[in-house]
Amino acid sequence: MENTSSPVRLTYADLCRLPDDGMRHELIDGEHYVTPAPRPKHQRVSGRLHLRLGTFLENHPLGRVYYAPLDVVLTDFDCVEPDLLYVSRERERRQMTEKYLEGAPDLVVEILSPSTKQVDQGVKHRLYERFLVKEYWIVDPEKETVKVYRQEDDRLQLCEELSRQGGMSVSVLTTPLLPGLAIPLDKIFD
Repeated sequence: MENTSSPVRLTYADLCRLPDDGMRHELIDGEHYVTPAPRPKHQRVSGRLHLRLGTFLENHPLGRVYYAPLDVVLTDFDCVEPDLLYVSRERERRQMTEKYLEGAPDLVVEILSPSTKQVDQGVKHRLYERFLVKEYWIVDPEKETVKVYRQEDDRLQLCEELSRQGGMSVSVLTTPLLPGLAIPLDKIFD
């Protein structure tokens, strides 16, 4: 992920004026981050997670799952496009506009790529923490792991690290945000 940092803080309005070049453009504290298109493995993992979350939400209409690109505008200087995000029905009614989500989603999922790894685990983690995202999943397709962070005392605390190679039993991804959801990791990673 390239940081095109300059002494000038960019705004969401500046971001909207950029030409559509097929890249992911995000702002964190007014700094511009550009990400190339994801790799095929990233897309397979993203697609499988989206399918599992979407199917669950069809049967349990608690909210909606969205995939990138969808702008999440936190402030005029903070706009990100998470790989996946879940928004409860209540939050969606309050925060979804015709163009973007205004404010934090309930759950953010970032799938690591070589170009995004440092930002996803660093500056984005702190951003999601600051805006009180309830839960943050960091999915590593190469290591076949999922780190689950949950909001506790205004901090995103690591509460679980799941691995596909978890021994005899299959690791299962769950969340209190979606009671009854159970995603075996072997259904996410190939």
